[in-house]
Amino acid sequence: MRVMKRAVAGAALLGALLAGAVIFQKTLSPGESAVAAETGGSKATEFTLKNGLKVVVIPDHRAPVVTHMVWYHVGGTDDPPGLSGIAHLFEHLMFKGTKAVPNGELSKIVARNGGQDNAQTSHDFTVYFQRIAKDRLPIVMGLEADRMTNLDLSEANVVTERDVVLEERHLRVDSEPQSLAQEQMSAALHLTHPYGRPVIGWEKEVGSIGRAQALDFYQHHYAPNNAIVMVTGDVTPEDVRKLAEEKYGAVPSRELAPRSKEAAPPRLAETRINFALPGTKLPQLLRMYRVPGYVNGPKGTAEAMEVMAAILGNGATSRLYKTLVVDKKLAVEAGASYDGNNRGPGTFYVYAVPRDGVGFDTLETAMDQVIATMFRANPEEGEFARAKTQLIANATYQHDNQYLLAQDYGTALSIGLTIEDVEQWPDRIRAVQANDVRKVAQTYLIKEEAVTGRMSPKAGQ
Repeated sequence: MRVMKRAVAGAALLGALLAGAVIFQKTLSPGESAVAAETGGSKATEFTLKNGLKVVVIPDHRAPVVTHMVWYHVGGTDDPPGLSGIAHLFEHLMFKGTKAVPNGELSKIVARNGGQDNAQTSHDFTVYFQRIAKDRLPIVMGLEADRMTNLDLSEANVVTERDVVLEERHLRVDSEPQSLAQEQMSAALHLTHPYGRPVIGWEKEVGSIGRAQALDFYQHHYAPNNAIVMVTGDVTPEDVRKLAEEKYGAVPSRELAPRSKEAAPPRLAETRINFALPGTKLPQLLRMYRVPGYVNGPKGTAEAMEVMAAILGNGATSRLYKTLVVDKKLAVEAGASYDGNNRGPGTFYVYAVPRDGVGFDTLETAMDQVIATMFRANPEEGEFARAKTQLIANATYQHDNQYLLAQDYGTALSIGLTIEDVEQWPDRIRAVQANDVRKVAQTYLIKEEAVTGRMSPKAGQ
């Protein structure tokens, strides 16, 4: 299973559509200072403390650096009805401090010790992480254990961070036409399933969150028996076990709220949305298909989807780019991508940006014709082999990055997969047959499971 998206033509255009998580960035982007990690063979060791905390260790002895992550099994799907965005709000609240480590001090302590910290919320998980010298690992473990059970959830802290989140929504969603389009299209695609709610939350619902709701959420989701601690870097499993028992072992387990297991409602017809939002610079044709993910799909389906996305829309040699941009000159950008890293349904994305003077009808007809080529015949031998080679190479390169390696394992375990699922992913990609790609195209790239959006600049803007 591969977490990070491959680079596609027009990545800036798809940035909002592919952003399933909301990141509260406090420091440098995690990948900017990452150190290479070991690749090849089984790397991870897993054990569980008496309080239910799962610990995963991936040694990398090339540099005296560690990446420390705490993954909580809580995300946007766990927001109670009428309180969308509370999981993401908690990502902010976790930096408000404890009696031992006052507001804002955690990040300052990490920085003074030469590290960086950050956090991320998705529909399915919330993760907090630090990158720091290995001899400072006890410090960050102690900080995370402290805020796992002693968070200061005063009324003032909740109201302050609630206002910060509302401003974040105004800046990142309400003022960004692509983000607004993604929000509306996701809601239409998933209907009443929790994936139809934005992780950042609907504005009025975020504004209604108070201390009582925050405290209840904390008490029923933030606990060692609802978390995974992952340490990647210059450590041994024995050292990490000793530290984990020392720092986390005394944190009491809690009674947890049951996780949402809602089935996706059936879709009976294609949804089409025409957008003319203020701030739209270029017309854009966007489509989202609801498809199986790694967890809820038949065996091998997600891997075949990965190969299909690479053939259809990954780079200048892909079918969409070559046909729409190079040969027919109908678009300036075109691509496709697959996101199956979810507990629930996955999403297959297709997009194109028309050239000046090219209408949406013409461009969409041509795009549908390219997609239809996936139905009629198996992929050609050359493009099929190239797609699988690129996918495996990208996964290998990503595992050379200590942060991305930990992210890959953490995401898999957080959505219900296993260490073996991560480590055997390249072999499962190799096992995909050409007919598998044709089959998933025929089965899942159907209009009944799709939302198509046409974004146009607002008249008179």
